[in-house]
Amino acid sequence: MLVLKFGGTSVESAERIRQVVDLCAQAKSPQKVVVLSAMSGVTNALIDGAEKALARDLGGALSQIEAIRKRHLDAITALLGTSQAGLALKDELASRLDELSILYKGVSYLGELTRRSLDAVSGLGELLSSRLVAEFAIQSGHKAVWLDAREFLITDEVYGKANPRWDVLTPKAQTHILPHTQAGTIVFTQGFIGRTESGASTTLGRGGSDYSASIVGVALNSNEIQIWTDVDGMMTADPRVVPEARVLPEVSFQEASELAYFGAKVLHPLTIKPAIEKNIPVRILNTMRPDQPGTLIKSAAQATETIRAVAAKKGITAIFLSSPRMLMSHGFLSQIFALFDRYKTPIDLIATSEISVSLTIDQTDYLSELKEALLEHGEVRTSSDVAIVSVVGRQFREQSGIAGRVFSALKDINIVMISGGASDINLSFVVSRDDADKAMKQLHAEFFP
Repeated sequence: MLVLKFGGTSVESAERIRQVVDLCAQAKSPQKVVVLSAMSGVTNALIDGAEKALARDLGGALSQIEAIRKRHLDAITALLGTSQAGLALKDELASRLDELSILYKGVSYLGELTRRSLDAVSGLGELLSSRLVAEFAIQSGHKAVWLDAREFLITDEVYGKANPRWDVLTPKAQTHILPHTQAGTIVFTQGFIGRTESGASTTLGRGGSDYSASIVGVALNSNEIQIWTDVDGMMTADPRVVPEARVLPEVSFQEASELAYFGAKVLHPLTIKPAIEKNIPVRILNTMRPDQPGTLIKSAAQATETIRAVAAKKGITAIFLSSPRMLMSHGFLSQIFALFDRYKTPIDLIATSEISVSLTIDQTDYLSELKEALLEHGEVRTSSDVAIVSVVGRQFREQSGIAGRVFSALKDINIVMISGGASDINLSFVVSRDDADKAMKQLHAEFFP
């Protein structure tokens, strides 16, 4: 069993869709499941339309629908022409976009956009793209079928960032998918979306199509999960910032998890978690350069370098709490962590001293409430213009001189906070957002000359 996931740039046009179908047909496995993202930019357009509707700009919201309609009509015409299948797909597109128009009007009239409503809106792109790709595969003579992921990918009710209900989804996925794959039929379905047991549409969070592929792969006990994207694999740094960055042929599960979480955008941070538990290899490949070997992520990767890559995560908020009550007291940190639990806010990095705690978060939905609660424990200061820069490698605790090289390379950059020692493979620190790219370039030059 092989699970292939294709991102938005891989299905953004008729030309790309032709290539995706060819790659799926050529994949060397008799049983294949294909997980698809929305066309590049469509999810952003859907969310922007919802926000415009909330702001009572209904005209702006409906204009987003027309832009989405044109993109998909152009692709349908290019791939299916005036065939009966093409005409039927155009009718289906019109029906789904009419429903979207009703949703936008409801948001505009009520002046309310709940997370549940936003999930119903933002997951439409995957439904549209997957229907088109599946239909083109069928009309091209391939044995293929389209399945609605919401029939088997059951989640909890945390709208906007739902979690899989493994006890329910595993048997459902096997029941819905395996009869097709065992008959040699390519199954096309959606990433990013799911539903609750009561039937409400949910999403797994932005970039969640990778996560969907991993969930499906684990539920079906697949041999490999392939993530097809627009880069050659996981790299020593973001090539958009460091042009001389190079591909890593193999990466361990642990290294990949750290890189994904701390800014390597090639992979959704949660993708690796289910695969680790079932020891399923994950391969990163480039749709535009399918001849490249990509990166293989597995339990034990072959590598001789101590430093494997550098990454940066922007959009971070740092929180600095100072309180004399911390001095020589016990239970203080547990009270602080309880507040983050109450407001469902994960912590990225943390550093403590006798009377202060410094930490970072990337989810700020409840920042104002959290700050208000923290003020009861001491003086609070926040900064939203920072970034986390991470050096990822292996056996840091057994190597001397790594920290010295890191901070020597960054001698002209102000470091706001340091987090080291918690992991044997990661040294992270916080800098100004404006310094993040510079820090990555200087670290890459130091460790990958």
